[in-house]
Amino acid sequence: MLSVHGRKPAAVVVKPVAQALLRVGLTPNVTTLVGTAATVVASVVLIPADYLVWAALLSIFFAAFDMVDGTMARLSGGGTAFGATLDASCDRITDGALFAAIAMWLVYVDHAHPAHVAACLAVLVLSQVISYIKARGEAGGLRIVGGLIERPERLIIAVVGLLLEGFGVGGAVVVSLWVLLVGSAITVVQRLIFAARDPQSAERLAPPPGA
Repeated sequence: MLSVHGRKPAAVVVKPVAQALLRVGLTPNVTTLVGTAATVVASVVLIPADYLVWAALLSIFFAAFDMVDGTMARLSGGGTAFGATLDASCDRITDGALFAAIAMWLVYVDHAHPAHVAACLAVLVLSQVISYIKARGEAGGLRIVGGLIERPERLIIAVVGLLLEGFGVGGAVVVSLWVLLVGSAITVVQRLIFAARDPQSAERLAPPPGA
């Protein structure tokens, strides 16, 4: 939902940052890679070490690069097919790193019940499936927009759980994971319904090469 409605309000902050990065010579693709590397490091180093507040704050900061690089591409004449592919691939990497790190924290720091660890792993998988449905559908000419839990909502809920847990609210991470599990499962169903109802959904596809 936020990916559809939240871009215009965020542009007030994101656009000046994007302009500044372009002036110093950074490209959108380099910005994507730097943001991805920093987010992954923050997740896999800080979360398993129980520095949850710092991990949450840095995740918020570096997640902004996901909007900045796209704005940079538009300001510099428009994005490229490779840039869009790189950006989407890096999003999947950072999502995987975040929830893998949370799973490690649950096992080695929180000593959580196996059901909570399983919920975290399920969220990791569903987060990839939600994005894949959109990508695969659009590759087939379908329009799949929206859903209950998109990437911004997923990051916000996860980061809020980390922040609250870091400030001493026990069980906040676990609650956030179960909320994400239910919401992500609903979103998978929603996006499949969007795909099924698209006017192009019954179009025949050409067989793959070699078939």
